[in-house]
Amino acid sequence: MELVVCIKRVPDTSEAEVVIAPDERSIKEDRLPFDINEADNYATEEAILLKEKYGGSVTVVTVGKEDSKEQLRACLAKGADRAIRLDDEKFAGSDGYAIAKILHASIKDLKFDLVLTGCLADDDGYGQVGVQLAQLLGIPHACLVTKIEVQDKRARVHRELEGGLDEVLDIELPAVLAVQTGINEPRYASFKGIREAMKKEIKVLGLADIGLKPEDVGEPGSKIRLEKLFVPPVGERAQVLEGTPEETATRLAEILKEKGLI
Repeated sequence: MELVVCIKRVPDTSEAEVVIAPDERSIKEDRLPFDINEADNYATEEAILLKEKYGGSVTVVTVGKEDSKEQLRACLAKGADRAIRLDDEKFAGSDGYAIAKILHASIKDLKFDLVLTGCLADDDGYGQVGVQLAQLLGIPHACLVTKIEVQDKRARVHRELEGGLDEVLDIELPAVLAVQTGINEPRYASFKGIREAMKKEIKVLGLADIGLKPEDVGEPGSKIRLEKLFVPPVGERAQVLEGTPEETATRLAEILKEKGLI
């Protein structure tokens, strides 16, 4: 079974203060740690599990600068076989649609049964790349996938829906699946895997190598343009009522009457 996984290098802002850059269209990254996008990490693990069960190989692809090699090598260390990094100055400013076009151009001629992506990007909140990639490839897709079972040329996938519902679909291969977090338990790379990953080649492709034109990527090739980032203004803070239960209940009733709620 041949699998392709699309990953992304993202900043970890969970325990760091986010500072907007002077251009007001990006954030300052100099003091931020970076890691593989969380959902992409689960997608990578799922691809490796499928390879271990059915045989074949895993190719990891990312659109990113040279720093993205760290995340690619981490995937190689865990069990991926090949890595491709797509890098060109013309890619700057690409939205989800343009990123999907870049990924499509780079993998459309590869042999694959499944293309796995994460269901959501941690940094910009895009959840559209996998869907648009499937459309460009002209193959079926499913999002928020929580389980994958492959038999012959079909995959039975479970999708997470609202309200805790689970949808089961039978999809013909090849297909694109956007994986939900929690589908598995991502492994840690072994020391042996890390050593072997350092020896593997990371193929680097630019705009000309994948057959696209400057107007296909970046802001010219995007449907969305980021105008400005800003910190939301602080709204009205909560009012803490103090006193005995009787006093706080009386004051609460007065406030509700003032607001016209009772």
